[in-house]
Amino acid sequence: MKETLLPYSTGRPHSKARSAARWMFCVAAVFLLMTWSYVAPNHQTAFSISKKDKFKKCSINAYQATGLKFLDTAERPPVDEYVLRRNNLAKALAIEGVDAFAVEPGYTFSYYANITQPQWEVWEPEERPFVMIIRPAKLADGSVIANTSFLVPHFEKTRARLLDMPFEEEIHTVTYEEHWNYYTTLYESEIWGETLSPTLMVDEEMRDFIQRGFAANGFTVVGLGGEVEAVRQIKTERELGILRAVNTGTVEAIRAMRQCLYAGVTENEVAEVLDDTMRAAGMDPFFDIVEFGKSAALPHGGYDGSRKLEPGMFVLIDVGAHLYGYSSDVCRTFYPPFVSNPPPPGYNVTEQLRIWKVVLDAQNAAVKAMVPNGTAAAVDIAAREIITAAGYEKEFTHRLGHGIGIKAHESPYLNKGNFGAILRPGMVFTAEPGVYVLNDFGVRHEDILVVKENGEAENISGGFARSPWEP
Repeated sequence: MKETLLPYSTGRPHSKARSAARWMFCVAAVFLLMTWSYVAPNHQTAFSISKKDKFKKCSINAYQATGLKFLDTAERPPVDEYVLRRNNLAKALAIEGVDAFAVEPGYTFSYYANITQPQWEVWEPEERPFVMIIRPAKLADGSVIANTSFLVPHFEKTRARLLDMPFEEEIHTVTYEEHWNYYTTLYESEIWGETLSPTLMVDEEMRDFIQRGFAANGFTVVGLGGEVEAVRQIKTERELGILRAVNTGTVEAIRAMRQCLYAGVTENEVAEVLDDTMRAAGMDPFFDIVEFGKSAALPHGGYDGSRKLEPGMFVLIDVGAHLYGYSSDVCRTFYPPFVSNPPPPGYNVTEQLRIWKVVLDAQNAAVKAMVPNGTAAAVDIAAREIITAAGYEKEFTHRLGHGIGIKAHESPYLNKGNFGAILRPGMVFTAEPGVYVLNDFGVRHEDILVVKENGEAENISGGFARSPWEP
């Protein structure tokens, strides 16, 4: 009779099956141990990557949890905004008695016609001039508007028209052939009428060989200044809306990222995660200064970014991003979230906390001095006096700040020697005092301020830092 085995029978056939199962288990265990031994050297790398990914996810989630409401003030400039800018330039040229303003593709060209240098020449700046010439034209009613032309190679004329620059009418071009003198071509064009030796004003973005070409072929070339320089310095309401959005958004990104910091993260990892966080709001990061501990004693860095975050270290982050072509540039100095408030008794942070407060007081003094008809020098001096009185005059090693707009660094510049620059409502500045204790630590606070008609300047970067735990 054939033997029937129950599921839990102790008969011999079942015992053989169990022996086979044990043998297979042992083989599998040996294989797993061998595999573990092989991958062990890479195990820590895999763990580190997952930890950084967790950091990144935490930062972006915290950022998005704010609702990104700061973006509500930003609007891409329409055509009429550029028309207004060029007309403001034309009025300034008329006041200064200058025949035209000439500019190559770059920041200034972008301000007046929304074309950057890479948009025109994706390869590199080349020898063939492409120049925008803006002239003042007086109307019958006495008002002044801009009359704009473009010096362009003949074979590039159609491409220039396809750039979709913000003009209400088709652009006017002055074209030249490859074997012609570019500068004489412009000088002999009909746009000058009866004017002899037209005066061209240029800024720092006009390359030297083009300036010399104009000067050697009938033009009088002068540098940027006066009312013409002030056009870009005084921001429109639309510009202020974008600057408010991008700078507040940058500060909020720092605050969100801070919540997720952990001991052992590197400066480079923080920069990478912060950039990805800002991108979550549609901003385009373009520089990061991330410094822990003694790295921050050098205001603009200098180490390789590999320093790891440890308890008791200050974190200094200075970062910028673009939105609709406008720049942010803010800085915060703070403790990571795993450092309690107040710090444990074993931490030697007394001087850190004192300097943090001194630098904040210096920034407050600058805000109060940033008023219409004041000088750029007076703002710097107001902040510098606070730091000097605290005994850190030699540790405040740079100017107080600079203008900001379509470029991160624009004139006027807030330094103690700039008595010639008079503040006007609508000018926008950084206020970034700092104290740097060599080989130990550094502190800098940086916010964006707009000069108002009355009273002290307004913060448009999301509010000032409150403490090393509330940046």
